[in-house]
Amino acid sequence: MIQLHQLSKKYRGTDFYSVSKVDLAIDDGEIFGLLGPNGAGKTTLISMLSSLIKPTSGSFTINGLNYKEHKNQLKKLIGIVPQEYALYHTLTAFENLRYFGSTYGLKGARLKENIDEHMENLGLSDFANKKIESFSGGMKRRINLIASILHEPKVLFLDEPTVGVDVQSKNAIIKRLKQLNEIGTTIIYTSHHLNEAENFCTRVAIIDRGQLICKGKPKELIEQNTNTTNLEEVFLVKTGTELRDHV
Repeated sequence: MIQLHQLSKKYRGTDFYSVSKVDLAIDDGEIFGLLGPNGAGKTTLISMLSSLIKPTSGSFTINGLNYKEHKNQLKKLIGIVPQEYALYHTLTAFENLRYFGSTYGLKGARLKENIDEHMENLGLSDFANKKIESFSGGMKRRINLIASILHEPKVLFLDEPTVGVDVQSKNAIIKRLKQLNEIGTTIIYTSHHLNEAENFCTRVAIIDRGQLICKGKPKELIEQNTNTTNLEEVFLVKTGTELRDHV
């Protein structure tokens, strides 16, 4: 489904590559986790794959489509859930979703049915006409997710989709993502919640300082590394215990 070849990104005015020569293949129907410390290059990698920023070098395809030649086709194929809330806070939940759905060409009864179905599924029906500014963090995260899946994308990119939410919202989000995956959506997801990733992902890749360190099924990575019993311990073995504070 997704093929990366020597994909790299170096931002103007910086000395180092944020992503450096990454080769990676992600299969159709996978739940693939991109894991790494702060500043490792996870968001940059997802931003390139979702065509938000241009690579410095290298290439990638999604469903056989090259990002340079098929940008409009790729837009219809993918959904993006950014780390920051991509919502208009003075509009209601329904108004937000109607707007985002319209950007994908949805309208009329079909759009309303899609919105109603997703809001019901994620426990938000009673809040459709409430302004986003009154929502809790978990409610905003769920609306953020709905905005990205109204057009039924074949590939869904999620950057920290459960950060800062309560346990109930996290459970609702993960449950919905599993349902989407079961009907054929390929999911690429970043997270610092390694226990969540261990149980949620079919495969993961650990990146650090822009480079791919290792990849595989969580269980296999745990078995391959001596004295590790979970994915968090593997993560520390591969990336070290040095603090990664950055501004």
